[in-house]
Amino acid sequence: MSALEGLPLDITLHQTTSGIAAMLTGDKPGPTVMLRGDMDALPMPENTDLDFASKTENCMHACGHDTHTSMLVSTAKLLSERRSEIPGRVLFMFQPGEEGHHGAKFMLDEGLLNVSKLKDGTESPIKAAYALHIVSSIPAGMVGTRGGPVMASSDVVSITITGKGGHASEPFRTLDPIPVACEIVQALQMMITRKIETFDPAVVTITKLIAGTTTNVIPETAKIEGTIRAVSEKTRKKVHDSIRRVAEGIAAAHEMQATVEIKTGYPVTVNDKPSVDFALDVAESLLGEGNAVHLPSPAMGAEDFSYVLNKIPGAMVFLGGTPEGVNPATAAPNHSNRVIFDESAMAHGIALYSSLALRTLGVTLN
Repeated sequence: MSALEGLPLDITLHQTTSGIAAMLTGDKPGPTVMLRGDMDALPMPENTDLDFASKTENCMHACGHDTHTSMLVSTAKLLSERRSEIPGRVLFMFQPGEEGHHGAKFMLDEGLLNVSKLKDGTESPIKAAYALHIVSSIPAGMVGTRGGPVMASSDVVSITITGKGGHASEPFRTLDPIPVACEIVQALQMMITRKIETFDPAVVTITKLIAGTTTNVIPETAKIEGTIRAVSEKTRKKVHDSIRRVAEGIAAAHEMQATVEIKTGYPVTVNDKPSVDFALDVAESLLGEGNAVHLPSPAMGAEDFSYVLNKIPGAMVFLGGTPEGVNPATAAPNHSNRVIFDESAMAHGIALYSSLALRTLGVTLN
């Protein structure tokens, strides 16, 4: 908040989260463009040895969220200086809770997109929304995005297999859920490769298998947990249905019961194709020919900016931030405790945020 003090912004503090909406109103009437930056840290240690590394245990500004916040604040300052040129408004969305906590949805539920009329009564609807996300896997000085699905949906699956416990020396007197759980894990991978279309991909990764308390007792239950990713709602539903069918069928074949619970998370992030073409054109004008690229396939990570793009045309754009001298293919990934970004990328991000806003509102840039 202190970084925004003194700027000509109408600030709204959200109630259900620590979200901040800041509106810059230009001197001329026109539509509104929204720029988003996420702010939350990750619950993990930081081992970067940077001077500004987190001093709070198990709390790290990984994934570049601190750079997003810094870039958005700087953009607010820069555009405030050009307020007289702006025909319309710029809405700055400072969003918490991106890492699995649906922060964007909470802000939307509080009416973020229900912007008021201008003082003269003129309508000023949100025309487009843009978010930048720095990544260590793209060289600094480049950006990339794509039209259509750009990031996957994210759901959590939990499967409980219930059998009959007993002594480990007499498995024939029991219904052992552990091998059944293992069979389900294997079958889910077969399901993905044989039931899901190659060009509409999905991922099911089992990350936890919980069973038993000691070495000489066969437990009554075993539990499987993992993540589901898809890049279309059609395939997302198909995977959900297939998981239930596979798990319940295998358990039944062994005279056991499988209870499947799927907790739905973020929807697929779908970029508006005209907005992508516009964003890449703006980026190329700033970064030079060949430095704004169409990505060939979606990323299988998930983003709650998807909630915004379900309501408003716009785009999520990946900003290159590989540290100087590091191979992008081997750079520490965004969720690593050792991830570092090239800070020069922030200047590119500020320029891109600002140019996207100004050009969306019809300001000609020299």
